[in-house]
Amino acid sequence: MPLDSPRKPPITGSMTLPSLLFDRLRLPVIGSPLFIVSTPDLVIAQCKAGIVGSFPALNARPQAMLDEWLHRITEELAAWNRANPDRPAAPFAVNQIVHRSNDRLEQDLETCARWQVPIIITSLGAREDLNAAVHGWGGLTLHDVIDDRFARKAIEKGADGLIAVAAGAGGHAGTLSPFALLQEIRHWFDGPLVLSGAIASGRAILAAQAAGADLAYIGSAFIATEEANASAAYKQSIVEGHAADIVYTDLFTGVHGNYIRGSIVAAGLDPDNLPSGDVRAMNFGSGGNQGAKAWRDIWGSGQGIGAVDAVESVAVRVDRLEAEYRAAKASLDARVTA
Repeated sequence: MPLDSPRKPPITGSMTLPSLLFDRLRLPVIGSPLFIVSTPDLVIAQCKAGIVGSFPALNARPQAMLDEWLHRITEELAAWNRANPDRPAAPFAVNQIVHRSNDRLEQDLETCARWQVPIIITSLGAREDLNAAVHGWGGLTLHDVIDDRFARKAIEKGADGLIAVAAGAGGHAGTLSPFALLQEIRHWFDGPLVLSGAIASGRAILAAQAAGADLAYIGSAFIATEEANASAAYKQSIVEGHAADIVYTDLFTGVHGNYIRGSIVAAGLDPDNLPSGDVRAMNFGSGGNQGAKAWRDIWGSGQGIGAVDAVESVAVRVDRLEAEYRAAKASLDARVTA
């Protein structure tokens, strides 16, 4: 059941967190964009539950479907807000792959401009003209980074905020400790900062804030939800999985990422003896050098799945995260004042 506690803006580490990322959030959380898995059903449920919902633009296939998805998301969230003025939906985001292999980028940006998407998340490349275009319609840009050098480049090119993708994150991920990555970025950057990497509980959300992030980026925990566009087997593998079941490899897309060991075995590969991939042959839609397709057959997941023990609705999962977050905060406050 929904929690009775009022929604209050979280205490954050940033002095400049935009109101768009602050005023309408029940929890300081962005549901990360999951290839294939994130569709309007998941995004709308996340936004109604009070966290940012997001999806990769490339999930909408063919390209014309992106317009249909944005129409539906915009209309359904507007209707929710009219019916629930005391519990408005959180904003939504669209993820754009900026790498040159994405031949849809310009078309997808034009579609996002038409619907004035509130937040654009950029990955695998930072572009000044893209950031300027999003700012032109009043949107915000957040850029994925795996180290301090890429973080500085993204801000130099006009990104509003950063998503620090630390070790243990699902899909394409870095190798740095979240503590190391956050403290290096916070040394010079006081803007919106999001942490990605094995976050699947309310306690972990609070820990991300304590370490210097404003928001937590949660993906794998939402694969095991009723609204996620994932097979029953994929969802069950999240429920049954642990950190030791995650394999880090660049074979499937040319970029290092985290995947579920069992899905690699099912594809006829030895997860302990995988060859290296080639970034020059990057392919986000297929990418299987051995015939298996990344994301469809080879399942992405972060190391935090040990905290997920059931497939449930997004609403129930967010209720659980909020209860854990508030309990952890109360416990921490009690320790500090003891």
